[in-house]
Amino acid sequence: MARKKTPPAIPDLFPVILAPDFSIEDGLRREGLWPVAGVDEAGRGPLAGPVVTAAVILDPDHVPPGLNDSKKLTAAKREALFSLILEKAVAVCVASASPAEIDRTDVLKANLAAMARAVRGLSVSPAAAIVDGRDVPPGLPCPGRAVVKGDARSLSIAAASIVAKVTRDRMMAAADARFPGYGFAKHAGYGTAAHLEAICTLGPSGLHRMTFKPLKGG
Repeated sequence: MARKKTPPAIPDLFPVILAPDFSIEDGLRREGLWPVAGVDEAGRGPLAGPVVTAAVILDPDHVPPGLNDSKKLTAAKREALFSLILEKAVAVCVASASPAEIDRTDVLKANLAAMARAVRGLSVSPAAAIVDGRDVPPGLPCPGRAVVKGDARSLSIAAASIVAKVTRDRMMAAADARFPGYGFAKHAGYGTAAHLEAICTLGPSGLHRMTFKPLKGG
């Protein structure tokens, strides 16, 4: 009886990313590019509110423990890390793109423009910027590198994701008082059933993105 051949091992083409680290930043530092800014955004998908972007330059000797993709953290953990990032980072800058800017161009262009503004606004000029996603924003004051799933791979981008998310959530909570009835404090402008029902009842507010479905053509 012939022996069964053992199938060859399948190479790990897509390794599991357990947590972000500083390897991308360290690689750039070895290339002579330092300091490095991590850049990310919050709020590309909602029907209302701004896109908020953040640029963060971390101090490699004082990285807050527990940094991760903001979506993987509880609201309480994000708030705690937000304060630590502002306290320990070398520089932090936040910029946003309003619903009007989003409608005037499109959400991708508005997001990239806000990212570039955040990097340009840093109090310390970065030698390089690493940006979550597939696109490098035009108008950066330094070389840029796009990093797919960067908030899960880079501590600097993870820090930026937390700053952007917490800032936007606070903005939308404040908007809830100015535009009552939409529930912005609960859903932050995303297209939940309650939000869609409020739009049908109240009509769109000044914070809504009129080029987004189902608002477009409504």
